[in-house]
Order: sequence, then structure tokens, then C-alpha cells
Amino acid sequence: MNTRTPSLLFSVALLLVACQKEPPSRWDEAAAKAPTPAASAAPDIKPGSAFNAFFPPEGAEGTSRVFTAEKPGYAEAKLRKDGGDVASLAISDTAGDPQVVAKFASATDHLAGMPVVTVGKNQSALLVKNRFQVKVSSQTLDPEARREWLKRFDLSGLANL
Repeated sequence: MNTRTPSLLFSVALLLVACQKEPPSRWDEAAAKAPTPAASAAPDIKPGSAFNAFFPPEGAEGTSRVFTAEKPGYAEAKLRKDGGDVASLAISDTAGDPQVVAKFASATDHLAGMPVVTVGKNQSALLVKNRFQVKVSSQTLDPEARREWLKRFDLSGLANL
């Protein structure tokens, strides 16, 4: 027998042992069977196009409205006047996102019975039917002017969506 044979056999045995798969633990099996958050929550998110009809109409105070984003659960439009952006208007479906709804829980301000919050210095948001967030963001509009734009959304129509 060659003197190299035992070391070659030992090397092959080590390689085979190192390459063997470990059987899954009970934790691996439990994780594989557990539902993912998306699968367990699967809310009925409205398409972004469903929100377009509820935005303020064109022409208010000489403004135009340009839709800039639309995806499941979200629609956004820029409010423009004299060729510049005045504000960003948005509607989002908060179904499946309790953190968004929670920020309205301590609201002290209300509009048509719906909670209104100020986010930072430049955003005002309102929660319709404990589900749809309507937001006005602007660098130039003060909180009262943003509130006036919130009033121009078709809030009752959105509540019936």
C-alpha cells in the first residue's frame, strides 16, 4: 500500500463530512411554516387610480393639478400656479399600516369630524374613515392654507370609497 493512500483517504473523508447538509432544526421548520406579514395581513389596498377623483378640482385660485405618482394604495399630484409648484397633494390607503393611523390617535385638531395632524413644519394630514390619509405638503403654504386645501378634497366621497 502506498504511503499516500491513508492521507488521501483521510482528506476525501474530511471533504465529504464538511460538505454534508445539516438537517433542519425545529426552528427552521417553524420559520418555514410561519405566515409572512404580507400574507397574514393581506389588506384590500385600493388602487391609486381610485383616488384621483377625490383631489381638489382644477382651477381653484388659478392653480393647475398635475398627477405625478400613482401606485397601489397611493396617488399624488403637484399643485402648480404661475409655472411653479405650490404644494404636493396626496391620498394614501393606510390599510395594513397601523403606524400611520396611530399618529392620528392623539390629534387635537379636527376637520369635518376627522383628525388632522401637522407633520414637521411643512405637512398637514387628515385621516378619513380611519383609513385614508390625505396630505398637503408645501414649503410656502402655512398650516392654515394647507388646511384650506385639505377642505377642497372630496372627503365625503373618499369616505364612501
